[in-house]
Amino acid sequence: MDILGTTLRVCVDDLERAVPFYERLAGGQALRFERGGVQVAAVGCFLLMSGPAAELEVLRKVAATIAVKDVEEAHQVLTELGAHVIAGPVATPVGRNLIAMHPDGAIYEYVDRQD
Repeated sequence: MDILGTTLRVCVDDLERAVPFYERLAGGQALRFERGGVQVAAVGCFLLMSGPAAELEVLRKVAATIAVKDVEEAHQVLTELGAHVIAGPVATPVGRNLIAMHPDGAIYEYVDRQD
């Protein structure tokens, strides 16, 4: 399984106030979208999320997003290593993802990109 990079997940109360800070910090423009009632801004290696408390409570349990070459391969490797796949793989607007709990209890999102 090829790990291509990681994204740090940051839940914020005020996305509009947070975005300029992270744009300056990361040296780039935010890519904004909405998913399931949560406003998201991707800036460099940061994924800023803001929305209803119940949604953010779930999102806070995922430590990071890990980009991989192929989510299906990640699914196979993770299960072979004893991880528990909580959700997915499922299609998203930009590729596929899955959520997995590692044997140590840490929860991560794995994503791939369709070119």
